[in-house]
Amino acid sequence: MKIENILSLNPGSSTLKFTLFRGDEELANATIEVGRDHSTMTEAAAEVLRRIGEPIDGVGCRVVHGGSRFVRPAIVDDSVIAEIRALADLAPLHNPLAVEVIEEVRRSLHGVPAVAVFDTAFHQTMPALASTYAVPPQTGIRRYGFHGISYSYVSSRLPRPRLIICHLGNGASVCAIRDGRSIDTSMGFTPMEGLVMGTRSGDIDPGAILYLLRHGKSEADLDTLLNRRSGLLGISGRSGDMRDLESAAKAGDQRAELALEVFAYRAAKYIGAYAVALEGVDAMIFTAGIGEHSSSMRARICSRLGVLGIQLDDALNRATSKEDRRISNGSVEVWVIPTNEELEIARAVKSALASL
Repeated sequence: MKIENILSLNPGSSTLKFTLFRGDEELANATIEVGRDHSTMTEAAAEVLRRIGEPIDGVGCRVVHGGSRFVRPAIVDDSVIAEIRALADLAPLHNPLAVEVIEEVRRSLHGVPAVAVFDTAFHQTMPALASTYAVPPQTGIRRYGFHGISYSYVSSRLPRPRLIICHLGNGASVCAIRDGRSIDTSMGFTPMEGLVMGTRSGDIDPGAILYLLRHGKSEADLDTLLNRRSGLLGISGRSGDMRDLESAAKAGDQRAELALEVFAYRAAKYIGAYAVALEGVDAMIFTAGIGEHSSSMRARICSRLGVLGIQLDDALNRATSKEDRRISNGSVEVWVIPTNEELEIARAVKSALASL
């Protein structure tokens, strides 16, 4: 089967990004905001498919949670859609929207193969010591990890034996990579574990959840609290957007400053832990919205990491560029590398369809 034009679809909680590729060349791209441009993800997907003026040979769609079943991209059929839908409880902000997008693709592009590309698949290489929670195995609870499509792309840009990548955006995580393979990552059973995020709590004592349940909070209350009202928004009381908080902190808002400091401290703790897991670190990479664009947050994080040999060059850190760039002059390389999940999705589609 000849595969030339591939459409990559990347549904987020409130946006749908799309890019049309011919090989690695971008032919078209845009982001549609759900709730402003269109009221539903299905309508956004339909709009994307109407805009594409080129023939499409294959479509790839990012799916956040693939559970234990999906360890590589999967050509979509009814059973694949059913399993993605069944995993919605583990990624309630994302998996249902991915299903909407895939179903619209199948309705609108009859006969064009679709491939589901999973964020969790990259982390299937984690050893049991990293993927195991200290609970009985019959619970079915284990650590999966997320942002795998981004980690796969970014790690290929800077192959190093011991690499730590910080994917810092509204959703945020850190990954330890040895020889191109994930050995640990901060997100776990769901995308809520780990770092402080825009509106997600990150790490929290499970006993606190039991406490809130005993004091009248419902399951729905806790879902809203921990997924939508916590993180940077919860600490600051004003916003989950890093840009807003950096401006507010400069103006003297102490809660905004605390939110920034907690974010940086939590990230630095995970980086330190992963330097231990890797038995040293050769390079560290910042990527995604905050990682790529906030020089001040990179500086806040790295100021805590001198013990690892991490030393930023202030001028290089503050410089702006869309290209991969090194921003350190210490013994450990520190880089800013823009992620490209859409290109990684397109490459996965081409590989998955090559045997058809």
